[in-house]
Amino acid sequence: MDLFTHVLLAYLLTYGLVGPNPSYLAAGALAGGLPDADVLFFPIARRFPILRHHGITHSVFGVTIVALVGAVVAPMLAPGAPLVYFLIMEAGGLSHVLGDGFTHFSVPPLLPFSNAPLELDADRAINFLTMGVSIVSFYVLIGVERNHVPFAVYSLTIYGLMAFYGAYIAIRLAGRFLITRHRAALAPNAVPIPTGNPFTWLLLAEERTPERVRTTWAKYQLGRGLVAGPFSVEASTQPTAHPGETPHSKAEALDWSYPLARRASRMMDDTYHFGEAFERAGGDWEAIWYSLEFTSFGRAMAVRVRFPHLGGEPIVRTAFYKPEGIRV
Repeated sequence: MDLFTHVLLAYLLTYGLVGPNPSYLAAGALAGGLPDADVLFFPIARRFPILRHHGITHSVFGVTIVALVGAVVAPMLAPGAPLVYFLIMEAGGLSHVLGDGFTHFSVPPLLPFSNAPLELDADRAINFLTMGVSIVSFYVLIGVERNHVPFAVYSLTIYGLMAFYGAYIAIRLAGRFLITRHRAALAPNAVPIPTGNPFTWLLLAEERTPERVRTTWAKYQLGRGLVAGPFSVEASTQPTAHPGETPHSKAEALDWSYPLARRASRMMDDTYHFGEAFERAGGDWEAIWYSLEFTSFGRAMAVRVRFPHLGGEPIVRTAFYKPEGIRV
């Protein structure tokens, strides 16, 4: 979950707990964003892995330490009771942990006592819909409405945002629960992949051997079930030289291009992906491997491999492409 949404959700939670107290709202919102300050530990995180991103700061223990410090320091900076500061900063920090655990980016809430992860796979780690709403909301609340509109208007905005995020979370959880009923359509080990649209999901199964990889996926829409697929693609994972040759089929283009795409982008190893191949006008063959997770506005992070029909080295390009034969 993005930092803006973390802070806004903590702000809304604090408002729900203690009302429109500026000091408490600031402390709660700050606590909602502080766990991501672990990026500052990057230089020493390799030596002390517990300080890595989504490490100790994203645990109940880390959040409680921050809340205790806040309970001591905050009353020195602004009026308020130490116990209240502790409670709202604890709540704000825990909302951050739960928000990240809600996505497909796991957190260890029980560190340092257990590495057990919390990962619901109900949303993307970065969702442009919620991030956009959060940025606009802060602009409206702080830049437009603050000291410029009646309190009733400000309260209406707060409750409207609470309703929006409550509905958004409920839709995501419903989709995450209902999609599991369709696993048998692909494979028992199929996994749900959230997209940027809260009503749309991908259901994916992957089989790997040292020599080959096979990916099968289908598109799911909340309330409609599986609406596209299943689609399957298979390719070799072993780089094989084909000097001066041009593929003669989709299968060959995919086989020859997959190792080149893996070499060109870490995306191929870090995310689930899918490929398609075409014979272009002029005789060139082209294979494109798309990430099924890094998608936005109809485009996907992809590696395009073109094989010139007259031979020569394949041309490899990495960018955001719009899928031609499928929709991700």
